[in-house]
Amino acid sequence: MDTLDELAQALIALIRLGCACRFVYCMVRLAGADEEASKYKKRSRNVVLFYILAESIWQVKDIILFYYQ
Repeated sequence: MDTLDELAQALIALIRLGCACRFVYCMVRLAGADEEASKYKKRSRNVVLFYILAESIWQVKDIILFYYQ
């Protein structure tokens, strides 16, 4: 069970890091591309929504596991 917990912690760390990198990338591209601004705004919004959804799922999983222990 410890290995599974470590794997889950690594996965959520990768999700957080990936979202942060993708958001920074979209903001840098947004600053440099006027004609593609709407595309990068939409992509950055999608990154934020994905991050919120991933963190919410993670917290619900923790609540369920805590409840049934």
